[in-house]
This record gives sequence, C-alpha cells and structure tokens, in this order.
Amino acid sequence: MRTKTVCILGGTGFVGQHLVSRLGQAGWHNLVPTRRPHRHRDLKLIPHLELTAVDRLDAATLAPLLAKCDAVVNLVGILNEQGETTFERVHIELVRELTAAAAQAGVERFVQMSALNADATGGGSAYLRSKGAGEDLAHRAEGLQVSSVRPSVIFGRGDSFFNRFASLLEMSPGLFPLACPDARFAPVWVGDVCEAIARLLDDPSTVGRRYDLCGPRVLTLEELVAQTADWIGRRRLLIGLNDRASQWQAKLFERLPGKPFTMDNYWSMQTASVCAEQNGLLELGIHPSDIDTIVPTYLR
Repeated sequence: MRTKTVCILGGTGFVGQHLVSRLGQAGWHNLVPTRRPHRHRDLKLIPHLELTAVDRLDAATLAPLLAKCDAVVNLVGILNEQGETTFERVHIELVRELTAAAAQAGVERFVQMSALNADATGGGSAYLRSKGAGEDLAHRAEGLQVSSVRPSVIFGRGDSFFNRFASLLEMSPGLFPLACPDARFAPVWVGDVCEAIARLLDDPSTVGRRYDLCGPRVLTLEELVAQTADWIGRRRLLIGLNDRASQWQAKLFERLPGKPFTMDNYWSMQTASVCAEQNGLLELGIHPSDIDTIVPTYLR
C-alpha cells in the first residue's frame, strides 16, 4: 500500500510537533514547510517527517509542494498581532492562499485548526472573528473536503498556558494579580486534539463538520492558576482583579515586549471557552483526558 503524505502547516509549533509524531506512528508521511529548517533539526528524529524550506506561504509556492500530498492540515495561528503579522494575514489570507494551492494541486482532504467561539461576525475579539472568517473560508473552498476542529485552551508538554503561568508564579514575590479570574475554560489535552485530527483524516463521514473540542472539566482561570501553584509547590496569594483593573493590566501589558496580555486577549476571555453543546471528542470516540493526570508530569 502506498504511504500517504500530509502537509502540515504549523508543524514545527506546539500542536504540530505532537501531531507529526501521532501521524507518523499511524503511517503517514509528514511534509512540514518552514522558513528555517535549520532551527528544527531535532524534529528530524521523528519518523516519517520531512522538513522542507519555503520562502513564502502563498499559492504559487505551496501548490508544487502539495502536488505530492494526499491531505493538508493547517495549524497556523497567532494569539497577538506583531507588526506585519496580523490576524488578517495569518488567519484569513493564509487560508485563502492554502486552499487555492490545494485546489491547484488536486488535494481534496483539508483539516483546519480553528478555535472555540470562533465567529466571523459575532466573535467577541478580533482574534475570534479572524479565526471564524478563516474557518468559513476553508469550508467554502470549492473542490475541498474540509473538516475543522475548534479547541478550548490546549495543554500538554511544551504548552504556553500552564508552563507560562508556572514561570510567572516562580518569579512572583508572593502576591499574584490575576486579570479576568472568572474566565472559564475547558482545557483539552494536545494528545486528544491530535487524535481527533488523525481520525478526521481517516473518516470521510466527518467532511463538512466542525468539532468543538473540550476537556472533561470547566474551571475558572483563578482555579487553574491556583492548581498550577500547587503543582509547582509555590504558595502565592492570588489577587483576582475586577473588570476595570483587568482592562488596565491589559492596556499596560500589551505595551511590553512580547505582549504578554492584550486588550484583545481580554475581550476573548469575556466568552467562556467551553463546549456549549456536544463535545467533539466524544463524537469521535475519544475520552477526554483531565489536567490532573497530565500537567503534573511535565510541570514537576
């Protein structure tokens, strides 16, 4: 049987590194375009992985690469804008170029990574609106068999959620002011997200579907940060900020290098990141993993 090839955009990122490992184990050959292959030489240790250098992520550049692929997975996304790296360019224009390239190359199967609460017109933040627009664009593309996943905050080894708060707690002198303490999340394990994508690729009945992906529990941000402090053995007094103070923190922090917290992040957290109806993991036959069984294994 011929080995199938999947092109994974964003394959060098947090979710991407877990996904190429999962698909490689399933027998897929992973083609991962990147501008700087030399920065990711460690990924060459993963079986069935091919890094390929690209200068641009436009249809003209991507179409020849996709010509040897059976499927495409788009994981590319940003939480904050930086200079020319905007939500419009990353979440919408890239999807337009990628779907055009897939159509030119004759690739039919396409999986789009979106976000819970993504909505092109009703999203509560620019991030969520752009994610929704990109998701809609992918599903409207002619000639493509598209499925999308819409996860809550993703956790796992190498994540930027629990690891980030653990680092901040380590540096905190004792008091820890926390914006949006009542924001609600249903953290979903990266392994479950990757398993969902793998099943979508192999199941034609999922074409046209959009799957919300959530973990088994809903917790507030304050509860998640408090649990993180316990796991790393740091006693900190969490000071939950009210709405006005949270906005002031966002306006201050978005001026700092790396934009650790922005007003757009604040607006995103005004909508609970939970599955309102059916959890797509359960629909796909996946039992969601809880933070208690996984996060301590990499924070400690």
